[in-house]
Amino acid sequence: MSQLVNHPAGLFVTLIVLLSVAAALGAVVLHRFVPLHEDARENYTVVQGATLTLLALLIGFTLSMAVGRYDQRKNYEEEEANAIGTEYVRADLIGGSDAAKLKALLAQYLQLRVEYYTTRDRAELDDINRKTSDLESQLWASVRDAAAAKPTPITALVVTGMNDVLNTQGYTQAAWLNRIPVSAWGLMMLIAFFSNLMQGYGVRGETGRRVLLFVLPITVSLSLSLIADIDSPRGGLIRVVPQNLLLVQQSMPSN
Repeated sequence: MSQLVNHPAGLFVTLIVLLSVAAALGAVVLHRFVPLHEDARENYTVVQGATLTLLALLIGFTLSMAVGRYDQRKNYEEEEANAIGTEYVRADLIGGSDAAKLKALLAQYLQLRVEYYTTRDRAELDDINRKTSDLESQLWASVRDAAAAKPTPITALVVTGMNDVLNTQGYTQAAWLNRIPVSAWGLMMLIAFFSNLMQGYGVRGETGRRVLLFVLPITVSLSLSLIADIDSPRGGLIRVVPQNLLLVQQSMPSN
């Protein structure tokens, strides 16, 4: 399930097939073995309306969750860019060769952060995370040694700025891992299945109305695929572009 929601295109195809089968089962199998009589249609309409309403509410709430997480990832990208840009300027406060070394490390770190946002390859992502962890150790060692050599309020600003750089990276990592739970996806798909089953069960025999059976599967599949696309940081079309990080990178003088 987790692999499926990470690939919205595959999820869309799977849902189209699954929900269309559910509607066909309702229209063919249930109609044959448990015919819906006209005197029971009013009760059926009430149950069907409640089921579709519940499905719509779940889709709406889940979409809100996905958009909130997407906005959070965008906000942390902005905070990360601000923290790195500020620390790059503050590096001059420690002076000498230490400042040049710190700036060079920050430029390498910034490039890794841009790659973190843009890569889709899992193996490349693991390599980026490993390099980022190593570089963070070097960055902290640089400001720690500078603060130990000159323990002044000015160098304290550099240490505070580096602390912000490392913290924002952790917040970003947590935001990218914060996804809609798999159990919520399973619940939505189960309710969508039964909603389409009931939709097929209530259809009348005319060919034109049978064509309408596929409207609900397509609509629900598109809705759930859109949610998966927004919620998937790397697998979807709607992604967080590191535009603020790129702007900071462009503002740094080239060596």
